[in-house]
Amino acid sequence: MTRQKTTANAVEVRGLVKHFGETRAVDGIDLDVREGTVMGVLGPNGAGKTTLVRILSTLLQPDAGQATVAGYDVVRQPRELRRTIGLTGQYASVDEKLSGWENLYMIGRLLDLPRLQSRRRADEMLERFSLTEAARRPVSKYSGGMRRRLDLAASMIGRPRVLYLDEPTTGLDPRTRNEVWDEVQNIVADGNTVLLTTQYMEEAERLASELTVIDRGKIIAEGRVPELKAKVGGRTLEIRPQRAAELHQLVGALAQAGLDGVGGATASEETGVVSVPIVSDEQLTAVVGLLGERGFGIADIATHLPSLDEVFLALTGQKATHEDETAYVDEKEEVAA
Repeated sequence: MTRQKTTANAVEVRGLVKHFGETRAVDGIDLDVREGTVMGVLGPNGAGKTTLVRILSTLLQPDAGQATVAGYDVVRQPRELRRTIGLTGQYASVDEKLSGWENLYMIGRLLDLPRLQSRRRADEMLERFSLTEAARRPVSKYSGGMRRRLDLAASMIGRPRVLYLDEPTTGLDPRTRNEVWDEVQNIVADGNTVLLTTQYMEEAERLASELTVIDRGKIIAEGRVPELKAKVGGRTLEIRPQRAAELHQLVGALAQAGLDGVGGATASEETGVVSVPIVSDEQLTAVVGLLGERGFGIADIATHLPSLDEVFLALTGQKATHEDETAYVDEKEEVAA
């Protein structure tokens, strides 16, 4: 099969729409994912993330718009496209009655790989994901982390150019989650492209080159992590006075000074820190200069951007959760692959 020539974007989406009854699960989404990067897709439960992944993996037909993945149209060229993508969903989709090796060999054969190549790929993936010792064991005997690694291995059997990871570390313990993150970074280092949906802000910040935030089927923000943080509130200057008794005096001094653009300083007796919202280096310099003039002793001073959790809350009005997404999809309306 001759692979089509691709552009610098591995995924291109324009005006994508998907309805389920009166619900507009995907509502005119435009999206570009550059080759060899991780695009993180964030959003609250029911935002449309999983529906988007299902469309891009040919499991659902869009009602309007266009999407190409690795140069193939998701509607007009589904068979060709499926040979270039891999998908790991929220739950491991391997056969528990088969061994790990048998699962991988079977998937290789389903992808039309020759028997010998399927055996080799199964062995390679088991070694890569540290599952060689458990290769001949039934998957029913695997731990949750082992199943997730096997599921990732299965999605890589066909050497996909684009890999979809839909909430890939849901329910995993921190150690196993870090192992999965390491492997995702290895996958990208090999030149593959990853579209990652997640509600773990730490996961998004560690893995994603760029982020897209979806709410109610629409993109409400996009950009690199620092850009999104800057959009929702700039920096916060945190000041820890040497004498805890001066905590509220420091807040009063800032309020009385009326520095241009500086306001809303708050004190936390629990942490012993005064927080001052600032948007420029000039404001930072003015605050520090005022403290020196008033004779406040400073034990520590630092600035920080808002966390991704704070960004998520500001953009969507909801806290990030780690529950499974409640999809809009009615099983009767799903399109079989």
